[in-house]
Amino acid sequence: MKNIISILILILFLINPTLAATFQGGVSEQGSGNSSRIIDKNTGEGVGGADIILPKQNYSTRTDKDGFFELDTSINGPSIMSVQKKNYKPFTMTINDQTLSTPIVVGIEKSNASDIAIDSNMYHLGDNSYSDLSANAGEFRMQAIGPFYTKRFTLKNINLSKPIYLVIGSIIGIDTAMARSMGQNKITNAFASPPEVYFNGNKVSEIQLNGDGQKIKLPASLVKKGQVNEITIKTGRNLMQTAYIDYDDIEFMNLIIENDN
Repeated sequence: MKNIISILILILFLINPTLAATFQGGVSEQGSGNSSRIIDKNTGEGVGGADIILPKQNYSTRTDKDGFFELDTSINGPSIMSVQKKNYKPFTMTINDQTLSTPIVVGIEKSNASDIAIDSNMYHLGDNSYSDLSANAGEFRMQAIGPFYTKRFTLKNINLSKPIYLVIGSIIGIDTAMARSMGQNKITNAFASPPEVYFNGNKVSEIQLNGDGQKIKLPASLVKKGQVNEITIKTGRNLMQTAYIDYDDIEFMNLIIENDN
C-alpha cells in the first residue's frame, strides 16, 4: 500500500504543470523559490545584469550579481515580460498577478553562434479599432504600425543541414475561432482570420493562438545564406465584417532565428 501511495505522489509531481513549465526558445521555468531569479539553464548559477522589461507598464529592472530581481510595479491583467542578457537567447513570456503571487525562477540558455536576434522590440499590428472583449485588449499599449510588419536581415552563420526556426517570443490579441474556442477572448459574434507569416515571399505559417515561444520551422530551400532574407508578419481580418476591412489588432515581441546544432 505504501508503495502504491508513493507511486501516485510521484506521478502527481511529474504531471503538475505548476511545478515546472517548459517554454520554447531555450528558456524554461524551473519552479518557485524564495525570491524571483534568473539563472543559467545549464549551470544553475544566477545571471547578473539581465534586463527585465515590462513594455505595458513602461517598466524595467535588472538582476543583481546573483540573478535576483523584484518587480516593483502593479500588474493588472496579462502582461508581456521580456528577459534579455548579452550572449543569452532573448525571451518573453506572458505573466499576470497570479504568476507572480509567488517568486519565480527562470533558466535562460546561452545563444549559439548561429542564433540571430532579429528584433527585440514590441510591435502593434492592425488599425487601432478593437473590442474590449478582444484577446488581451487591455494589454495593448502602443499605436498600430499598419496591418503588416517586415524585417530584412542577413544570415551569415547558418547551417542549412540543420533545422532552422523562427521563434516569436510572445504574441497577443489574436481573435481567431480557435482562440475563441480556447477561451482566449470573450467575443461571441465575430472572429478573425489568423495572422500569416511569410519568409522570403513564401507563406510558411498561420498563427491560430496567443502564446509564448511560438516556433515556426523555415524550409532550408528558402534560406539565402550570406544574403538578405525577409520576414513578414500580416495580421488577420474580421471575417464577420464585409462592409470594410477590419484588421485584427495584435501585438508581438522578440523575433529570433534558431539553428539547431
